[in-house]
Amino acid sequence: MFEIFPDHPVYEYPELINITYSLVWAFILASIIAITHRLTFTGDHYPKNFFQALMLGAVVTAMVMMAVGDSLARGLGVFGAMAIIRFRTRIDDPRNVLFLFAALSSGLGVGVYGFTISFVGTIIFCGIAFILHYSPFRSFTLSNSVYFTLSEPQDLSSVVTVLNKNCADFRVASVSLNKDKNMRYKYTVALRQDVQINEFILELKGITSLSQVKIELNETPVIDL
Repeated sequence: MFEIFPDHPVYEYPELINITYSLVWAFILASIIAITHRLTFTGDHYPKNFFQALMLGAVVTAMVMMAVGDSLARGLGVFGAMAIIRFRTRIDDPRNVLFLFAALSSGLGVGVYGFTISFVGTIIFCGIAFILHYSPFRSFTLSNSVYFTLSEPQDLSSVVTVLNKNCADFRVASVSLNKDKNMRYKYTVALRQDVQINEFILELKGITSLSQVKIELNETPVIDL
């Protein structure tokens, strides 16, 4: 009987149909993971290069695993080749690391012809990701920064009110005292999708004791007042 996800034995050199079938499924499963990551992303600007990396990484992993097969010599050769390559891209968000690992794992499973494991694992992983996204444990990517100086510390509550109105989440990153004995604050924030930057700035500037407002979007200074 024909099976949609047959667990084939590992061939010394897979046939063309097996290679094509495996790589297509690696791409499909990685696409499901990448789409799940996109739908559950909470930042302001989605990194399209990371989306592509999720899909392409699974295909490359599947290809490598099929090339290695059960040969120890080929496995050591691939390990040595990978050791030469230096990956210097830093991923700060642990959630992104797990999605990348999930995509690579799906490709690895397909590469050793474990189609059932890869398919079930991908569906369950994505399902859990959606459940957590709509649960109280939902996390926000605090990629933006707001800097300001307060001459009257009691006005900090007014600033927090403005942040609550315009930000999905925020937290204090640093507090310092400048040479004029005024408090300098840095908040990392996740802006709401419908927030207009200009209106946000005007609301902050409406606090009389607040000055030297600076906003950075994805580490790029865009407003300095």
